[in-house]
Amino acid sequence: MVIFDTVTKKYKESITALEDVSFRIDPGEFCFVVGPSGAGKSTIMKLLIREEVPTSGSIFFNEIEVPKLNRRLLPAYRQKLGIVFQDIKLLDTKTLEENIAFALEILDKSQKEIKDTTDYLLDLVGLRERKELFPQELSGGEQQRGAIARALANKPDLFIADEPTGNLDSQNAMQIMDILNRINKNGTTVMVISHDLNLIDGSKNRTINIRDGRLNSDTNPKEVNIPNKQEEEKKVEKKIDSVEKKEVEISKDFDELSKSLKEKLKKFAIKTPEVLLNITNSDLKSMGLSKKENSELASYVKNYLNNNKNE
Repeated sequence: MVIFDTVTKKYKESITALEDVSFRIDPGEFCFVVGPSGAGKSTIMKLLIREEVPTSGSIFFNEIEVPKLNRRLLPAYRQKLGIVFQDIKLLDTKTLEENIAFALEILDKSQKEIKDTTDYLLDLVGLRERKELFPQELSGGEQQRGAIARALANKPDLFIADEPTGNLDSQNAMQIMDILNRINKNGTTVMVISHDLNLIDGSKNRTINIRDGRLNSDTNPKEVNIPNKQEEEKKVEKKIDSVEKKEVEISKDFDELSKSLKEKLKKFAIKTPEVLLNITNSDLKSMGLSKKENSELASYVKNYLNNNKNE
């Protein structure tokens, strides 16, 4: 499912985050990526979600070469991933139930599917009775479990948890790990990124150890077989063609924007304000907005958030 082939990532000539890192993670695996702070673990996640691109080497996810993925396909690609970030990122203005439902609304699910899936995920993380509370009314462990539930809403192929127990006591940490193991047993590939070596004590799951940007050890190393690049490029090109041939329709919420800005939103398949709020800084840079368009978009986002903060 995931292949890193001699991946190097340099932020500056003097700063090497990863150097010649190679590993393969198969579908259905549970894999820890561990190492001290600054070892390069989070860079692996950023490369996988294509927030960053490698300086050299190849990265594949489900046989798609991630660095070469057309940016118009990024929103669809990222829906294949479920990610829980270290700083959680639940929406403060929405209840726990609304946070999970919101992730499904973005995917245009029916109201019945939204309710059924939300109830199932709340039960999975043991928070059905806390569903009407806002994030600030939940404990740290409950917030983390809520974030896990929301990340599972799109039924991801790969679930990535970045320091999921970083600020939790041992009891809450055990609850989180129990949930992640259950997710894995249900068939989802799980990658846990952590500096806490206590998490792997007694665990039979695979552990990849990163130190000083290099692969230090791997408890279950696998041969790195690169997919047929020509065949995969044809697959990617076919997907791109299908997207480009289909006229992208954007939300009427964008009607007030200038024609040039709306055209750029169409070009990058940003169909709704919700998708806009989830793009990364690197995505924004790639859109090539003029200063005027940048200012217009910033004002729109500010007004949108102010108008919807009580919903």
